[in-house]
Amino acid sequence: MVKPKIALIGGGQIGNSIAHLAAMRELGNVIMFDIKDGLAQGKCLDIAQAAPISNFDVQLCGSNDISCIAGADIVVVTAGIPRKPGMTREDLIEINARIMVTVAEGIKTHAPESIVIVLSNPLDAMVTLCQKITGFPTQRIMGMAGVLDSARFASFIAWELGVSVRDVNAMVLGGHGDAMVPIVRFANVNGIPALELLKNKYGDEDKARQVMAGLVERTQDAGGEVVHLLQTGSAFISPATSAIAMVEAVIHDQKRLLPVCAMLDGQFGISGYYVGVPCILGVGGVERIVEFELTEDEQALLDHSVGEVKKLVDSLPL
Repeated sequence: MVKPKIALIGGGQIGNSIAHLAAMRELGNVIMFDIKDGLAQGKCLDIAQAAPISNFDVQLCGSNDISCIAGADIVVVTAGIPRKPGMTREDLIEINARIMVTVAEGIKTHAPESIVIVLSNPLDAMVTLCQKITGFPTQRIMGMAGVLDSARFASFIAWELGVSVRDVNAMVLGGHGDAMVPIVRFANVNGIPALELLKNKYGDEDKARQVMAGLVERTQDAGGEVVHLLQTGSAFISPATSAIAMVEAVIHDQKRLLPVCAMLDGQFGISGYYVGVPCILGVGGVERIVEFELTEDEQALLDHSVGEVKKLVDSLPL
């Protein structure tokens, strides 16, 4: 049986972590491209030498020639500069847009049948640019943001309530920035609304809502919190793990419902923009966008988030 080919563009910490996770789970053979001489080769060699110990059997290969991605089933793009303390994701747009144009042209030329998952920031704008340059059908170009943001929201809820993170379900919609929209009313612990459990903990509804508001705010700034603590980089393990969930859903045709940055065509009252929404992921990429009715407040927050996405997209060299 021919193993799927997973191409990683960018050999930084996120790309390296994705390569390691993909190998450990034996999702397919991994090819990593990076412009820095020897970087991708060295990282792939390092991971490959762990195979006898970790008991995985896939091929890993690094290259400085983007033609190495030819025939890839999935391309994961992490190329770009990471945030530094004090920077927003939006501050990255000028330099990362130039990088994305080159990357997208390479994907269009060498992997025209691939499904593409973008992680580069500012996420919503970079996904848009990648789709415009490649011209791929929108269901084959998506961004990873909501999986990570939702995992962060779920983690904060679990820690506050003192429950297992395995039992918490949470969903974050909108752009991958400070205006992201955690959907509080759907956050639950094995079906029990998180707000109800906060009320039980504090014995007061107002206090419960105040605490939840703090969790929402922390979720919106979660990436910045990591950047501030690290001082010399940004998050890489959690973004890589989130990307792998999407890669696995596509490769194994899992039909998973995940929050994905996808192109909207009227859903949630939005058209023509890439925004984080619930999607069914399978072998065809974004196979379906799952729409549900928002409250007036939720719709207003989502509209505001989309407005921020529009500002970014309007500044792109399209």
